[in-house]
Amino acid sequence: MYSLPQRLLAEAVGAAFLLMAVVGSGIAAERLSPNDGGLQLFENAVATAFALTALIWAFGPISGAHFNPAVTWAEVVQRMRPVKEGVAYSVAQVAGGIAGVVLANLMFGLPAVQWSQTRRSGPELWLAEVVATLGLLMTIFLIARTRSGAVAVAPAVGLYIGAAYFFTSSTSFANPAVTVARMFSDTFAGIHPASAPVFIVMQAAGAGLAVALVWALRRRAIDEPGGCA
Repeated sequence: MYSLPQRLLAEAVGAAFLLMAVVGSGIAAERLSPNDGGLQLFENAVATAFALTALIWAFGPISGAHFNPAVTWAEVVQRMRPVKEGVAYSVAQVAGGIAGVVLANLMFGLPAVQWSQTRRSGPELWLAEVVATLGLLMTIFLIARTRSGAVAVAPAVGLYIGAAYFFTSSTSFANPAVTVARMFSDTFAGIHPASAPVFIVMQAAGAGLAVALVWALRRRAIDEPGGCA
């Protein structure tokens, strides 16, 4: 069992690298494919999915590789993690994410902090964030509790996020720490600070639905004759 400081460091560093992948690949995509929005999104999605898979494999054995307060608080609600640890994880994730955006900006010769001017608002985007977060947490918790979960969850999450970039109208933020951090870069991947609070509320709603759905699915498996946990 790793100490809490070690786990918090893993969450912060992992979140930082995740945001470097999200924002850095977004900046690169804008520069490499300036006149093709679809190709920009594809480049951003592939880089994010690959990086997220590698980061979960790397940091999973240390901290669980959440990098996402929605995942952490889903565990708290299910009594898999104490509240105080949930708070500490969330702070580390947000701080790491912001540091990652700052580093991504600097790597591409931009000011360390640029408040995003990209407004992302509307019922369709809010619904998309509920769906994106629901699907992400459902994927994590259903796979993590299988025999092969420790190995399989990383590629499963990477594949889900890569796909959700395209099948959700919001491009699947699905992560409050990512949402906060992306306010700090006025680039392809940014989100205006005024748009972020509703995104976070919708992500929390999606996480709550995921916890309920996973409970219902696992409960049924236990109760059925011959079922197994």
